[in-house]
Amino acid sequence: MNYLRIILLLFLFVSLQTEAQENKTINWITFEQLDDSLALKPKKVIVSFYADWCAYCKKMDRVVYTKSEVIEKINKNYYAVKMNAESRDTIIFDGAIFTNKNYLTSRNAIHQIPVLLASRKNNSFSLPATIFLDENFKVRKRYFEYLSPKKMLLAL
Repeated sequence: MNYLRIILLLFLFVSLQTEAQENKTINWITFEQLDDSLALKPKKVIVSFYADWCAYCKKMDRVVYTKSEVIEKINKNYYAVKMNAESRDTIIFDGAIFTNKNYLTSRNAIHQIPVLLASRKNNSFSLPATIFLDENFKVRKRYFEYLSPKKMLLAL
């Protein structure tokens, strides 16, 4: 009888531990929240740009941004912003207004913010795009590819 109780208690404990680990997520914030956060406490920033149609963006959500090591490093050392690159929202950041000016004329129009932060020298943009910025909001590194958990940890 005592063995049964011990086994049940162990099972319950393991279940609760697994549930607690599964509930860990990255503390994603918006650009508006980032503006306030940077004003209070400068910190490095990671920005993940995605689109609803992007298969590798979805894979990063499933495979990379669910890894406990990635979650812990991002939550501890970065403000994390996730943004749909095709968003039609007007965003006020650092006193400036950013929009998606071309959404009426182009089916896959890119918002101004990813264009500013993630454009390459030839103005090309591809997804998924992950941008790392330092405490002064200067771009440190840009990735325009799927980052495996290992590569993400190295980048962090």
